[in-house]
Amino acid sequence: MRWIVDGMNVIGSRPDGWWKDRQRAMVVLAERLDQWADAQREAVTVVFERPPSTPIRSSLIEVTYAPKAAANSADDEIVRLVRADPRPGEIRVVTSDRALTERVQCLGASVVRAEGFRDLIDPRDAKRGGRHAD
Repeated sequence: MRWIVDGMNVIGSRPDGWWKDRQRAMVVLAERLDQWADAQREAVTVVFERPPSTPIRSSLIEVTYAPKAAANSADDEIVRLVRADPRPGEIRVVTSDRALTERVQCLGASVVRAEGFRDLIDPRDAKRGGRHAD
């Protein structure tokens, strides 16, 4: 199974103050995805609209960005990734965006809601109502 994660959609699924430091939120999400991908032995790509000022690096997950930062550009990149995959039926896209959900489902991918996925990658947050310990 391959997972393609709508990064900012997952980050925005909890009002935990992420907007105060968007770059840190992106780094934290990548770290949690690394840990989850390692434990689950899953292939994960996270897509953001634009790169942060300091690049996010990972040896376990693929961190990618839309070619041009604009409204819905991450969605367009996710659709491009699904369309380019020879087995879209083996892809799970993580998003709560209705329009993106429809677009990728038409291509054969399945969708997991961002809120539920966030509980999978960080269950301690779910138990505390979404507040981070860090």
